[in-house]
Amino acid sequence: MAKQGFTKASRLLGPPQFSRVFEKTDFKLSTATLLVLVSKSNQAPRLGIVIAKKHVKGATQRNRLKRIIRESFRLRKEEFGTIDMVILARHGLQHLSNQDVFSQLEYLFDELKTKLNRKP
Repeated sequence: MAKQGFTKASRLLGPPQFSRVFEKTDFKLSTATLLVLVSKSNQAPRLGIVIAKKHVKGATQRNRLKRIIRESFRLRKEEFGTIDMVILARHGLQHLSNQDVFSQLEYLFDELKTKLNRKP
Protein backbone atom coordinates (compact mmCIF):
# COMPACT_ATOMS: atom_id res chain seq x y z
CA MET A 1 0.00 0.00 0.00
CA ALA A 2 1.31 3.44 -0.93
CA LYS A 3 2.15 6.01 1.72
CA GLN A 4 -0.84 8.33 1.96
CA GLY A 5 0.21 11.07 4.37
CA PHE A 6 0.00 14.77 3.61
CA THR A 7 3.57 15.83 4.28
CA LYS A 8 5.36 19.08 3.42
CA ALA A 9 6.52 17.41 0.21
CA SER A 10 2.84 17.15 -0.82
CA ARG A 11 2.21 20.90 -0.45
CA LEU A 12 2.98 23.98 -2.45
CA LEU A 13 4.89 26.18 -0.02
CA GLY A 14 5.25 29.90 -0.53
CA PRO A 15 4.42 32.40 -3.24
CA PRO A 16 7.07 31.31 -5.78
CA GLN A 17 5.61 27.80 -6.02
CA PHE A 18 2.04 29.11 -6.33
CA SER A 19 3.13 31.70 -8.92
CA ARG A 20 4.70 29.00 -11.06
CA VAL A 21 1.37 27.18 -11.27
CA PHE A 22 -0.57 30.40 -11.96
CA GLU A 23 1.85 31.46 -14.72
CA LYS A 24 2.43 28.07 -16.35
CA THR A 25 -0.96 26.42 -16.14
CA ASP A 26 -1.15 23.43 -18.48
CA PHE A 27 -4.90 23.08 -18.09
CA LYS A 28 -7.87 24.08 -15.93
CA LEU A 29 -10.83 22.16 -14.59
CA SER A 30 -13.83 23.70 -12.89
CA THR A 31 -17.23 23.34 -11.35
CA ALA A 32 -19.57 26.12 -10.22
CA THR A 33 -17.74 26.46 -6.89
CA LEU A 34 -14.21 25.12 -7.50
CA LEU A 35 -11.41 25.86 -9.97
CA VAL A 36 -8.38 23.60 -10.38
CA LEU A 37 -5.20 24.81 -12.08
CA VAL A 38 -2.70 22.11 -13.06
CA SER A 39 0.92 22.44 -14.08
CA LYS A 40 3.31 19.64 -15.06
CA SER A 41 6.16 19.13 -12.64
CA ASN A 42 9.12 16.85 -12.08
CA GLN A 43 8.17 16.06 -8.47
CA ALA A 44 5.51 14.02 -6.74
CA PRO A 45 2.01 15.58 -6.87
CA ARG A 46 1.72 18.73 -4.78
CA LEU A 47 -1.36 20.69 -3.72
CA GLY A 48 -1.99 24.36 -3.02
CA ILE A 49 -5.30 25.66 -1.70
CA VAL A 50 -6.63 29.21 -2.10
CA ILE A 51 -9.81 30.07 -0.22
CA ALA A 52 -10.30 33.83 -0.13
CA LYS A 53 -12.19 35.58 2.67
CA LYS A 54 -14.10 37.32 -0.10
CA HIS A 55 -15.71 34.00 -1.08
CA VAL A 56 -15.86 32.17 2.27
CA LYS A 57 -16.32 34.58 5.16
CA GLY A 58 -15.88 32.50 8.30
CA ALA A 59 -12.54 31.03 9.36
CA THR A 60 -14.21 27.83 10.53
CA GLN A 61 -15.79 27.36 7.11
CA ARG A 62 -12.48 28.03 5.33
CA ASN A 63 -10.72 25.51 7.58
CA ARG A 64 -13.47 22.92 7.06
CA LEU A 65 -13.14 23.25 3.29
CA LYS A 66 -9.33 23.02 3.44
CA ARG A 67 -9.57 19.80 5.46
CA ILE A 68 -11.96 18.26 2.93
CA ILE A 69 -9.77 19.30 -0.01
CA ARG A 70 -6.58 18.00 1.63
CA GLU A 71 -8.19 14.67 2.54
CA SER A 72 -9.63 14.18 -0.94
CA PHE A 73 -6.21 14.94 -2.49
CA ARG A 74 -4.42 12.67 -0.03
CA LEU A 75 -6.62 9.72 -0.95
CA ARG A 76 -6.10 10.15 -4.71
CA LYS A 77 -2.63 11.67 -5.12
CA GLU A 78 -1.01 8.42 -6.26
CA GLU A 79 -3.14 8.56 -9.43
CA PHE A 80 -1.81 11.94 -10.59
CA GLY A 81 1.85 11.40 -11.40
CA THR A 82 4.09 14.48 -11.37
CA ILE A 83 1.95 17.63 -11.22
CA ASP A 84 1.44 20.75 -9.17
CA MET A 85 -2.17 21.65 -8.53
CA VAL A 86 -3.85 24.74 -7.06
CA ILE A 87 -7.50 24.52 -6.01
CA LEU A 88 -9.35 27.83 -5.76
CA ALA A 89 -12.69 28.27 -4.02
CA ARG A 90 -15.43 30.25 -5.69
CA HIS A 91 -18.42 31.99 -4.18
CA GLY A 92 -21.03 29.60 -2.80
CA LEU A 93 -18.70 26.80 -1.73
CA GLN A 94 -19.34 27.45 1.97
CA HIS A 95 -23.04 26.64 1.49
CA LEU A 96 -22.34 23.08 0.32
CA SER A 97 -22.33 20.11 2.67
CA ASN A 98 -19.13 18.14 3.24
CA GLN A 99 -20.43 15.35 1.00
CA ASP A 100 -21.26 17.78 -1.82
CA VAL A 101 -17.77 19.31 -1.68
CA PHE A 102 -16.21 15.86 -1.65
CA SER A 103 -18.37 14.82 -4.64
CA GLN A 104 -17.27 17.87 -6.63
CA LEU A 105 -13.63 17.10 -5.85
CA GLU A 106 -14.08 13.47 -6.90
CA TYR A 107 -15.58 14.65 -10.20
CA LEU A 108 -12.70 17.09 -10.77
CA PHE A 109 -10.08 14.47 -9.87
CA ASP A 110 -11.69 11.96 -12.26
CA GLU A 111 -11.53 14.57 -15.03
CA LEU A 112 -7.93 15.33 -14.10
CA LYS A 113 -6.96 11.67 -14.27
CA THR A 114 -8.60 11.39 -17.70
CA LYS A 115 -6.73 14.45 -19.01
CA LEU A 116 -3.41 13.24 -17.60
CA ASN A 117 -3.83 9.82 -19.20
CA ARG A 118 -4.71 11.43 -22.54
CA LYS A 119 -1.66 13.72 -22.69
CA PRO A 120 1.75 12.17 -23.50
